[in-house]
Amino acid sequence: MSIDRKAQGTSTARLHPFVWAGLIGLVIWFVLAIWGFGTEGYADWLLTVVSGFIFIAIAIPLILARVARRNSVLGTRPAKPEAFGDWAKAEFEIWQDHLKGGNAAAEIAIPIAAAAVGMTAFAIVFHYAAAHASV
Repeated sequence: MSIDRKAQGTSTARLHPFVWAGLIGLVIWFVLAIWGFGTEGYADWLLTVVSGFIFIAIAIPLILARVARRNSVLGTRPAKPEAFGDWAKAEFEIWQDHLKGGNAAAEIAIPIAAAAVGMTAFAIVFHYAAAHASV
């Protein structure tokens, strides 16, 4: 017996604020990990430019979301987001299908998390190899 979640109104196409916060945290981790490759010369300048681009890529959607929230219907307060556990159990609408919210959050976060973990591992190996290199 299947339950029609769409009829119950528990289907959404919006990410929970905790998912957005997690994504921002992973991007910050990634930026900190790429600074592990900072050396003397032009590398620091290039890392500064890349960090600036990433900062702008995070700041623009945050500013737009804040403006949209403030300019919603005047005189009404935005509704508090539902609990993360409820959101994770509900359906999340994607272009082709529906997923559980928790599965959708994992599928969205895994590529960024893999890049952050991988960049951290590369930076650790880079520093280890640089310290033990025979010159």
